[in-house]
Amino acid sequence: MYNLHCHSLLSDGSLLPSEVTVRYQDAGYKVIAITDHADYSNIKTLVPAIVEFANHWPKSAAIKVLPGVELTHIPPEHFKPLAKLARNKGAKVIVGHGETPVEPVAAGTNRAALEADIDILAHPGLISDADILLAKNKGIFLEVTTREGHSEGNAHLIQRALALGAKLILSTDSHQPEDIISPQQVIKIVSQEGLNEEDIRTIYFNVEDFLKRKGAL
Repeated sequence: MYNLHCHSLLSDGSLLPSEVTVRYQDAGYKVIAITDHADYSNIKTLVPAIVEFANHWPKSAAIKVLPGVELTHIPPEHFKPLAKLARNKGAKVIVGHGETPVEPVAAGTNRAALEADIDILAHPGLISDADILLAKNKGIFLEVTTREGHSEGNAHLIQRALALGAKLILSTDSHQPEDIISPQQVIKIVSQEGLNEEDIRTIYFNVEDFLKRKGAL
C-alpha cells in the first residue's frame, strides 16, 4: 500500500516527518510521499527540508519516503513556475491542491494545476469531464481521498474518471495521527464510494508503475 499525500509539522500537520513515516510503516505501508503545503513564501526552504529528511531515511527501512510538495491555494498562474521550481529543488511527487468543495479554492485551479508539471491532482471536487480527459492524456493521477470534507467529491470523481479512463489514486491526506489509517480501512471507505476490487487492483498497478519510475520500488 502506498500513500503519496501526507503532511508534517513542516506545514499544517502535527507530527515530525520521522513520526509520520514511522506511523505509516506501523500501519503497513510500503512507500509514502511527504507533501507539505507550499506557495512562494516557503517553497525554497520547504522542499529542500523534505528532501534532506528523505535522503537520510535508512535505505534498509521497511518503508520508503519520497520527497514531495502540495501546491496549495495559489493563484492559478503560479502552478507552472512553482511546479518547475519544486522539481528543480528535488520534489519527486508534486500534488496540486484541487477545487475541493469545502475550501475557497480559486476557480480554474484544477485546469491550471493539470497544465503544470504535477503528478497528482488532490481532491478535485466536481471536476469537469474536460479536465478529467486532460489528466488522462497527461497521465496525472486524480485523488480519491479518505479525508473528511474533501471526500465529498469522491463519488462524482470515481464515476466520471472510470467512465473516461483516467487514472485514480487513493490517499489519506493525513495531517493528524488519527488520519493515518490502515490500507484495509482505506479500501473499505473507497469501496463504499463506488470502487470495486478490480478498480482497486488497477489503481495499485498504476501507482506501482509510477513508483518504479521514481525509483521507489
